[in-house]
Amino acid sequence: MNITKAIIPVAGWGTRRLPITKAIEKCMLPIGNRPVVDYVVQDCIKAGITDIYFIISEQSTQLRDYYRSNIDLIDYLRRNGKEAMIPLIAPPNIKMHYITQSSFGKYGTSIPVSLVVPLLNEGESAVVLMGDDGIYRKDGKSEVARLIEAAGEDSSMLGVKVPHEDTSKYGVIEANNNGEFVKIVEKPNPDDAPSDMINVSKYVFSYKALKMIEEHAKLNNISGEYYITDPINEYVSNGGKLKVIEAEGQYIDSGTTKGWLKANQIVINDME
Repeated sequence: MNITKAIIPVAGWGTRRLPITKAIEKCMLPIGNRPVVDYVVQDCIKAGITDIYFIISEQSTQLRDYYRSNIDLIDYLRRNGKEAMIPLIAPPNIKMHYITQSSFGKYGTSIPVSLVVPLLNEGESAVVLMGDDGIYRKDGKSEVARLIEAAGEDSSMLGVKVPHEDTSKYGVIEANNNGEFVKIVEKPNPDDAPSDMINVSKYVFSYKALKMIEEHAKLNNISGEYYITDPINEYVSNGGKLKVIEAEGQYIDSGTTKGWLKANQIVINDME
């Protein structure tokens, strides 16, 4: 399947990381020498993605600044014999699109994705990746490429293995004998966990699945969050296939201080 578009939701206040997220957008929290979202973006580029749709908050400016070109900086690098660093300033041959999500009204993981679906071509699949965590691979290979390959003509999702005793902290993936998604079990007692594989919101969705997410976001009878797992469950119950694959890299997360510190240790130790 040839997939060229990725949807990366990065809106929200990042309240779990206040007060630092008052000044730094949550997707821009640094891991090593890059913001966490750039690990997601670089993985997409390696997989052949050419259009990235960021769903941002009204107050977002730092993400745009990071990915825009900077003529003054490029000129400085050229004057000082540092041309080799110019590709670090802005990804080449990638179109960045920015869609604002209101901080009022409906919220949840279905909402930002639904804002992009009308911009896709009929029948077009897309990658959906949350922007405040990622997968780090020392070998430089792409998890997104693996997701696209696993999806075939349908859909796929990435899972991350955790110690069995930690399954009570996450949404745990249950898959059938063919490695296809059955359901998510939220924060189960480890004795009841269907696997050690957790959902980290990294997907390839067929156009049909994306339309279901869009329709779910239009509902007005839901109180609380519009979880993306609800239309996923509907999609599978209607015969859709969602192949589950295990991440080969290491999970890096900036959502908590402890997770952010661990992510930096993973990346920085590899740089030494």
